[in-house]
Amino acid sequence: MITPRTQVPDFSVTLMDGTKWSLGDQKPDSFTMIAFYRGYHCPLCKMYLGKLNSLVEGLKERGINLLVASSDSKERAELAQKDWDIENLPLAYGLSIEEARALGLFVSHGIGTTSIGVEEPEIFSEPGLFMIRPDQTLYFADIQTMPFLRPDLSGLLANLDFIMAKDYPARGEA
Repeated sequence: MITPRTQVPDFSVTLMDGTKWSLGDQKPDSFTMIAFYRGYHCPLCKMYLGKLNSLVEGLKERGINLLVASSDSKERAELAQKDWDIENLPLAYGLSIEEARALGLFVSHGIGTTSIGVEEPEIFSEPGLFMIRPDQTLYFADIQTMPFLRPDLSGLLANLDFIMAKDYPARGEA
């Protein structure tokens, strides 16, 4: 398990434009924020990413590099990008199950067709939200076993302002 103030393992994914994204290459002013979502089969991911989509400019203004990633294939990520109205999000695909596990994400086996009529992949990672400092140490993580409860994004920008103004330390390292 990765704990706050410890190194987050490097990993790589492919962005929708075909370029490689690697955690080790990030040089944010404040944080790298990564939202891991379950995949195209998840209607709750669609809603959550829709909310995150509206915060992109505020995150950029605060010096935060954002990535949204899943273990979906390129084809499924293209469907999410097209169907979910998330054009502002830097979307990536191809997170390996091994990398997901190394990051502490939970992994599930697909159980067939979802309520929205989309087949789940054979295996996929569950949601997680990470804030990582420029030195690649973990500041915050919220890791889920299911799609139903996730961090409330409504206060995210105000909370980030407080964190940065007060140089609030990472918690949970003990």
